[in-house]
Amino acid sequence: MKRLITTLLLAATTPLLAQQHSEQSFGYVAPKDPAVQQKLKQWQGIKFGLLMHWGTYSQWGIVESWSLCPEDEGWCERKGPYSKDWYEYKKAYEAIPQQFNPVKFNPDRWATAAKNAGMKYVVFTTKHHDGFCMFDTKQTDYKITNTPFGTNPKANVAKEVFKSFRDQGFMVGAYFSKPDWHTDDYWWSYFPPKDRNSSYAPKKYPEKWNKFKQFTYNQIEELMSDYGKMDILWLDGGWVRPFSTIDSTVSWQKSIPFDQDIDMANIAKMARSHQPGLLVVDRTVTGEYENYVTPEQSIPDKALPFPWESCMTMGDSWSYIPKENFKSTRKLIHTLVDIVSKGGNLLLNVAPGPDGEWHEEAYQRLEEIGKWMNVNGEAIYETTAVSPYQSGKWAYTQKGSTMYALYRAEEGEKLPASLEIPVLEKGQSIQLLGSKESLKSKDKTVTLSDSFRKKVKESPVYVFKLMKK
Repeated sequence: MKRLITTLLLAATTPLLAQQHSEQSFGYVAPKDPAVQQKLKQWQGIKFGLLMHWGTYSQWGIVESWSLCPEDEGWCERKGPYSKDWYEYKKAYEAIPQQFNPVKFNPDRWATAAKNAGMKYVVFTTKHHDGFCMFDTKQTDYKITNTPFGTNPKANVAKEVFKSFRDQGFMVGAYFSKPDWHTDDYWWSYFPPKDRNSSYAPKKYPEKWNKFKQFTYNQIEELMSDYGKMDILWLDGGWVRPFSTIDSTVSWQKSIPFDQDIDMANIAKMARSHQPGLLVVDRTVTGEYENYVTPEQSIPDKALPFPWESCMTMGDSWSYIPKENFKSTRKLIHTLVDIVSKGGNLLLNVAPGPDGEWHEEAYQRLEEIGKWMNVNGEAIYETTAVSPYQSGKWAYTQKGSTMYALYRAEEGEKLPASLEIPVLEKGQSIQLLGSKESLKSKDKTVTLSDSFRKKVKESPVYVFKLMKK
């Protein structure tokens, strides 16, 4: 097994977490439940969250789950001594839990680091497509508590993560994969899988499919009833959906061969009976069970007229790889500003490793983001998008009658002696966040004295607060 682990340490080609909508297919349906409306408004105000992909795939340092999928895609590539035989590979992959023992698991450290970075909600992967559960489900033995880590007092990983973040004041969300490539009720062993979809036609074998629906319902009910207060149910695997919802303009949806309806109405009703006001995010499946839309690894070109969140990776991969290529702090802050100025939230992914720890560089990035947020967070939290949203290096947000102009500086760029703020109006007072001095302006140009500029620390984004006098 050690040889296999060594040979499987790949540079991860980023797969689609659950691929995008087309521009035409959003079809957003606003929730009618007042409790859901209230929670959605709260969520829209907090702007910045943490996503974590963690499972036994981290042991091998490979793309999460996808090497099991028999599709000819880069992110499904298999390597190692079993790569030529899918059945042998699946057998080896599903034996990883026998070695999985993340003894450095410390969710309190994660929660503290995320809080100090200015994050205010968390979405944790309770189960990815491979079917391995990071919670103590009663529906299968393919779970974290059935590993060498199972004797650890913190073995019920999801419960510990949710508690640590909840204790720090976070909104809490459970990522859950609708497809499950481990259970025989989805990839039925009678028919070998051809792709990511169910290995059998649900309408032809309704008894089998109903068993899968019940299995899914039961697992979600466990998460909604046994794991404390939950704010978000974040469902992935958008090919598990009613056939009537398939959008033929989206390339990946064309490959869905049949109806895979798991009765979201029943699931949502049950989930909200345990968790009133719960946000349900049935990703890419438009309609009333997608309370906010989640473009991934991308940012819309313009503001969207409904709640949305970009889920993006801090590095290149959703899951742990031994040597990660982390984005710079400047890039991450620019990304946050870009998204918030268009009315969205940023859900930033960090991946724990097989020992239960993050890369130290991830902690460094969060610490640096936090230093910027401590000064400039008022231009992020509880703001709304405001026209013209962006112009050149500028991005704009608004809170009440106050407008924020965020100048996205390039590497090494310092504030010039004068700066034109395109949205500056006559009679507005101007202040650079982090400084108590009022600045002078003429027309749309603000003047910055040499003494003022010397006091100002270099920043990835300089934020000017524009207030009516």
